[in-house]
Amino acid sequence: MNLLFWRLTMSYSNHFVPPHPKPLPALPALARVLWHGDGNLLELMPGEAYRFDFGNLGYSRRSTVLFNQPELVREILRDDGSRFPKSDLMVNALEPLIGQSIFVTDGARWKRQRGMIDPAFSQLRVSHAFDAMQSAVLDHLGVLDGHADSGDSFSLDMAMSHLTADVICRTIFSTPLAAGVSSDVFEDFTEFEQSVAQVDIFRLIFQRAWAKMSQPPGVLAACQRIRGHLGDLVDPHLENPGAFNDIASDVIAAKDSDTGEAFTREELIDQLGVFFLAGHETSASALTWVFYLLAEQPALVLRLRSELEQVVGSGPIHFNHVKQLPLVRAVFRETLRLYPPITFIPRVALENCQIGPRKLRRGALVMVSPWTIHRHQRYWGDPDAFIPDRFLAERESSIQEGAYIPFGVGPHTCIGAGFAQAEAVLIIAELVRRFDFSRADRQPVRPAARLTTRPAQQIKLHCRRL
Repeated sequence: MNLLFWRLTMSYSNHFVPPHPKPLPALPALARVLWHGDGNLLELMPGEAYRFDFGNLGYSRRSTVLFNQPELVREILRDDGSRFPKSDLMVNALEPLIGQSIFVTDGARWKRQRGMIDPAFSQLRVSHAFDAMQSAVLDHLGVLDGHADSGDSFSLDMAMSHLTADVICRTIFSTPLAAGVSSDVFEDFTEFEQSVAQVDIFRLIFQRAWAKMSQPPGVLAACQRIRGHLGDLVDPHLENPGAFNDIASDVIAAKDSDTGEAFTREELIDQLGVFFLAGHETSASALTWVFYLLAEQPALVLRLRSELEQVVGSGPIHFNHVKQLPLVRAVFRETLRLYPPITFIPRVALENCQIGPRKLRRGALVMVSPWTIHRHQRYWGDPDAFIPDRFLAERESSIQEGAYIPFGVGPHTCIGAGFAQAEAVLIIAELVRRFDFSRADRQPVRPAARLTTRPAQQIKLHCRRL
């Protein structure tokens, strides 16, 4: 009934449809990826992946099965790691960057790490972190003022990466992030995403399960540079632990409940690296898409400004305003639907088993993709159209339960989901009411998925002060 309602009301609509790969049959989709040669896994998705409950993604030595049905997705993602641990491909890819941290571990090791760092999660409470968010955003307004005064174009991707990295750095380490460090991390993480062996199509097709993959020298060097910057942020806390009250100091103070041991310096870089990288790269990805979409839709920007004028007026945006801006929140949530930062959530079958009616053999890749679930033709009307009003209160009840999972499901659900949503609402609100954004060129925008969902080429914008 919900989908029928959407089809009746939206079939003849004229909503903006932002860029996405044209769905193709499996073999032409593979040929397209090989032709582009950049490992864009979005272009590997066959057209049927947006229609089936579950099915094979092409043909490979170990078999790769994609699950879209919400009940089966919950079964996979709520597993404690005994049947469906995190994919060996993902672990091998991320280990040089974040070691054996909470993001890649399962089972007893994950529970130990989670128990040690749970107290630090309280620092991610929005009420606690809002001042850090606000100070970073206000500083960034000065950067955009400079672009407006000069008239020069700027990289939207880099701007959002710097802003969100500054927010999370102030939250974790109680210090602003130097612009030079932010640029270095952006360039190195871009190198990492584009070249890490997880996105090698030939390996996905021909490699056996649990085969160790060596990473290219450039990827390893980029990881070491990022870890070096993280070490520079950790060391002042180690040298003077009593001087700080933040996430880093809480993680440093954490002790194993059984042994009484604390994290080593390298383990601290692992764990805090997850906070830092996951806490800003995913937000940067989503906000890059938000401001690209708004640059293409001036009428929507006017609606946002009207809401802001009614709720906030011309004064500062306070913490209590964040939950009073339904259209701003809806824009962010619809952007997360179309461009979920985590495109794929890979697991691996530890033994021969069955999920629903589908039998899996040991070593099979078990894939959950927010990208395909969020664009599934059974769960969404006009699935490729950008319609923020889907998420307004009067329509949100029509959304299929389990068909919207930008922050995951189960025990590994993103702990920073509330933080990320409040941060995004604040950033959108502050920037929209002060600047107009427009494309600096009309080059086609092509979404690409490697570790996060990003434009294949950086988007250039101009901004004009209102």
